[in-house]
Amino acid sequence: MNTTDLQKNDRKEIFGWMLYDWANSAFFTTVVGVLIGPYLLGLAQNAVGEDGVILDLILFKVTPKGLPAFCTAISVISMVVFLPVLGAIADYTHLKKVLMAIFCYAGVIAGSLLFFVTESYVACSLLFIISTMSFAASNVFYNAFLIDITTEDKRDRVSSYGYGLGYLSGFMMLVLNLIFISNAENLNISTGTAVRVSFLAASLWWGIFALATFYLVKTRGAVKEVPEEKNLVSVGFAEVWETLKELRRLRYTMLFLIAYLFYNDGIQTVILQSSVFISYELFTSKGLPVDNLFLIIIFGIAQISAFAGAIIFERIARFIGAKRTIILSLIIWCAIVIYAYGFFQSKVQAYIMGAFIGMVLGSAQALSRSLYSQMIPVGRESSFFGLYEISEKGTSWMGQLMFTIIVGATGSFRQAILGLIVFFIAGSVILLFTNTTRAIHEAGNLTPEEAGLSEKL
Repeated sequence: MNTTDLQKNDRKEIFGWMLYDWANSAFFTTVVGVLIGPYLLGLAQNAVGEDGVILDLILFKVTPKGLPAFCTAISVISMVVFLPVLGAIADYTHLKKVLMAIFCYAGVIAGSLLFFVTESYVACSLLFIISTMSFAASNVFYNAFLIDITTEDKRDRVSSYGYGLGYLSGFMMLVLNLIFISNAENLNISTGTAVRVSFLAASLWWGIFALATFYLVKTRGAVKEVPEEKNLVSVGFAEVWETLKELRRLRYTMLFLIAYLFYNDGIQTVILQSSVFISYELFTSKGLPVDNLFLIIIFGIAQISAFAGAIIFERIARFIGAKRTIILSLIIWCAIVIYAYGFFQSKVQAYIMGAFIGMVLGSAQALSRSLYSQMIPVGRESSFFGLYEISEKGTSWMGQLMFTIIVGATGSFRQAILGLIVFFIAGSVILLFTNTTRAIHEAGNLTPEEAGLSEKL
């Protein structure tokens, strides 16, 4: 049987694919979203002082407050070429699942090694960068599989339910961490040790549940063949160039990608810096010890809300379309950063803000992935998702650099949060003028409505 002709919409395979969201979201939520920022901040402050300079890069200085954002920016800058090349290579081989597994377990190992970091902010930074790079690389191939396993009319639903499972997984891991950290003293261990054990537990969760994905998702054959006079690496770089040239032809796909680059940069920066922002504004700035339990509760609320948002907004998209639904969520994001800048003062407000962040997080991410998948020409899935992943989970760069620069210049997290509204406004405006239906047709694909109608016929 030709693996390129495997049947789509197989329930077992779709379930296996969605399980990877379940697997890796626990790591992203617990380690990247909640604990690594404050932990890295604490290590750096212990080493150089609260306002000490870690790096003086002439144009700006990296302080402990900006170090988590700077590490994330470094990881994405390193991947600007790396991820598209990987995706291009995958389009020419049957190794998509193999490459996904390699980077998955590279991230699992790097995340697990954080357990052993007790003093060095340098070691913590390096492992943080490696784990987020590996996380993003594995997602290139994971997202590309969405096209292989589903037809156009099923993608909004499958993508949304995949994210929904991820949010539930993240919530469960947070609850387990909450119970463990809250009982750290009763177990005769320090809070710092409990946090490091949480790093290890989330990493192992990612690796163990990913096994089911690699068992159930089937390997597809390559649509293209490597020319005899070339090798995979040279073809990979050449394919990146071809993909960029293809983007010039697919004008509206390129516009969507630019819009996504902006608004997802804003989203990812809010997610990645919210724990640092909340812990500083409610605790550190007032001379109080950081309450890690409170931070985990906030993100638990956000995860449950995100699950609800992914499901609710997918249903809204059935009536008003994915594009309009994404714009609606971006308007709410603008309101969130304004609220954080001007009104955020208490724990109760943090609970409310976490609920709203989760609600629009689920809708924007799930619908963007499925909508973009419809704009990709056949045979270039991994190449195009390599570009997409550059601004996906944990790999935003403009927002992270802006956040680092504003914090370094003003010493204010509130000013930095407010500055992110630029990304939501820019993304909304560009998306508003993007003809997504034409983008889908120019890529040679059907809209969900057309695909559903053709199935009935």
